[in-house]
Amino acid sequence: MNSIVQLELNDRFVAIEEGELISFKVTDHEFIHQKGSPGWSSSDTEMFPIIGPVNLAGFKVQTPKGIAVQDQHGHFRQMEYDLIFSNSTKATYRKIYVAGTAIKNSKYPKKSNVEWLDWPYSFEFEKSFELTDSGLEIEFSISGDKGMPFMLGYHPNFKIHTENPIIHAGKRQITLDEVLVVGSRALEVSNCDMVILKDKKEITIKTEGFGHFMCWTEVENMVCIEPISFYPYAVSQENLNNGFQILEDSAHFKVFFRTKS
Repeated sequence: MNSIVQLELNDRFVAIEEGELISFKVTDHEFIHQKGSPGWSSSDTEMFPIIGPVNLAGFKVQTPKGIAVQDQHGHFRQMEYDLIFSNSTKATYRKIYVAGTAIKNSKYPKKSNVEWLDWPYSFEFEKSFELTDSGLEIEFSISGDKGMPFMLGYHPNFKIHTENPIIHAGKRQITLDEVLVVGSRALEVSNCDMVILKDKKEITIKTEGFGHFMCWTEVENMVCIEPISFYPYAVSQENLNNGFQILEDSAHFKVFFRTKS
């Protein structure tokens, strides 16, 4: 069974594989980093319920219900999406987690000391892609145990076509070299809800609910421009819980990709 869902509208094309955005083309220009190319083995993912590394904190995160065992960017990415809806322009995926369920850590043992991850709260997480006349809209909807602490980050990876792309964030202009110098820590772009990546073609990334971005790459052919609810390097790993939001009934976040014809 083919797990790739394709969306099309006018000159726009999207391909999604098991919840992962693997292609966004406008008039045949590919904006998304292709898996197998140098730099990163994925093209997009989510960071949830934490953002950032926790190895220096013994892979432990403090929550109101006690200690949770997590690895970098949370256990959510270790879970699989289920496709719950699709048509020619929209697709929706879901992950459901039951509090305390042990999740196998794919980084163990080569890149991590912890084999199993857990979280003391139940949640349901939906990710929707929709092509519209103005671009691609990606929505994240979170429901679950009231009072659950969480952070959310979206981690899309953009393909670079030229030698000197520029990331515009308000009055700030960020070069690829600036992102490369920061390395694995990721460059902070605080208090910002829109950035523009100017490359061979231009793409605008606008957000609702996140509040910040961070930018990461270690190669010159791609750059991750990541909407985040909290920049994890603002605190020590032991104090990562300072960046939590608290879930009430539900939470909703949006990302919009806009392009010029």
